[in-house]
Amino acid sequence: MREHSDTRQRIQAIALDLFTEQGYEATSLREIAEQLGVTKAALYYHFKTKEDIVASLMDDRVDALEELLEWGRQQPGTPQTRVEILHRYAAELHDNNHHKVMRFLERNQTALREHPKSERVRDLMLGMIELVTPPDADLATRLRHAMALLSLHVGWFLIKDDTVTDDERRRAAIAVALDLVDDEREWSMMAPPAEPAATEPAPAGRPA
Repeated sequence: MREHSDTRQRIQAIALDLFTEQGYEATSLREIAEQLGVTKAALYYHFKTKEDIVASLMDDRVDALEELLEWGRQQPGTPQTRVEILHRYAAELHDNNHHKVMRFLERNQTALREHPKSERVRDLMLGMIELVTPPDADLATRLRHAMALLSLHVGWFLIKDDTVTDDERRRAAIAVALDLVDDEREWSMMAPPAEPAATEPAPAGRPA
């Protein structure tokens, strides 16, 4: 069973890299089998179609999000809980390579727009945003907290720098996310600048 699981994961990893690099529609099962070093028939033992591979990737992603959402909804709605959720989500993206799935989805939006699993991932991400946002937050705060969660993605597939390690990306992204959910911060841009105090004229007969 362990060998079966390892082969399945290798197929997923190779397919995910090819789907991301050259596009889902442009990648064939034959190419995946060649990269894996097996026959197409051997690949069929695990996945019959490309759609099956995508579904398996989505299922893994959905399972991880559902587990985190279930845990978060059982916790008190405190700033500490929201910080812990961001840490756990960042770890999920990093440790289980789910950042690669998110990059794949971002680069193949047209091909996967109507995929039912894609819809489920989007719904769960909306649930995650709600989970890290205070229930009574104003619009600006809601936006900051949503951006905090999404910033954990940005560090993986928008910043192009081959000299940065995966761990450095994770740590930089979580630092930005935590900065965005710092609700004690005074946002000077939210209030207009104070009017300068008027200068009262000096009394007559005295120097100004």
